[in-house]
Amino acid sequence: MSVLVLTLAVSAACCLGFGFVLQQNAARQAPLSDFLSPRLLIDLVKVPRWLGGIGLMVVGMVLGAIALGQGEVSLVEPLLATNLLFALALSRRQTKQPLGRQGWAGLALLAGGVSAFIVAGEPRGGSAVTDPFRHWLIIGAMIGLALLLTTYAKRSRLSAGPVLLALAAGLLYGVQDALTRVSGQRFTEGGLAELLTGWQPYAVLALGVTGLVLVQSAFETAPLRMSLPALTAAQPLAGIVCGVGFLGDRLRTDTAALTWEAVGLAAIVTGIVLLGMHPAMPCGADNSAPARDLQPS
Repeated sequence: MSVLVLTLAVSAACCLGFGFVLQQNAARQAPLSDFLSPRLLIDLVKVPRWLGGIGLMVVGMVLGAIALGQGEVSLVEPLLATNLLFALALSRRQTKQPLGRQGWAGLALLAGGVSAFIVAGEPRGGSAVTDPFRHWLIIGAMIGLALLLTTYAKRSRLSAGPVLLALAAGLLYGVQDALTRVSGQRFTEGGLAELLTGWQPYAVLALGVTGLVLVQSAFETAPLRMSLPALTAAQPLAGIVCGVGFLGDRLRTDTAALTWEAVGLAAIVTGIVLLGMHPAMPCGADNSAPARDLQPS
């Protein structure tokens, strides 16, 4: 594993984790009438703390895109999942909660799971699948599942809605990461003209904006501990599926390797859940009122 890829991916995770906490601090005060509406972004733009969180997220996405250009999606995605460690660190500073057994267990499982998956799988590049049917089949399945989750989230609103929205956003972000890598390859091969003549960069933008609306709606209606674990778990899983499915990423497939890869992914998801539900995570504001006004902070 390249030290450059490791540094870029972990730096991206740091920016994303801090950014998510700042975004949720602001979004939880947004009017509930903005739920799943682009108006939510218009209202949040007025809040300095949210702008700071978005700025950190953009920096994280840029660093992540550079990492994806240098390494395989199947390698970078698990590293990006460590953003939850940084989110918890900032949340602990805000809430003064001790890490405790749950925090240490989640940290060990997440870090150990990432290490086990990378060491066992040895992600490496290969020849991308040229069959467009396979591309659209995998991308369509991810987007279709995200749409289904969003539809159910609109019905459940303040119960399971935030978790479903975060899962949907994670799936979209995983596809976005894969298409970001494709866009980078097009730019490397043919420059700006080659990049802009493909559909991938426009899909990256559309997925990013849609995912942002979903994430902010989840942050608006529930504590961070409900939404961030689902988002953090879904994104790397979707990215790995895309990486192996059509980008040509290769993982070891012998029995021992597959076993440890499965164990690593299970540990990552379990660690994410434990850390995401830690008492240090912001618990949000009362959503029982029909509407709230944004107060700059």
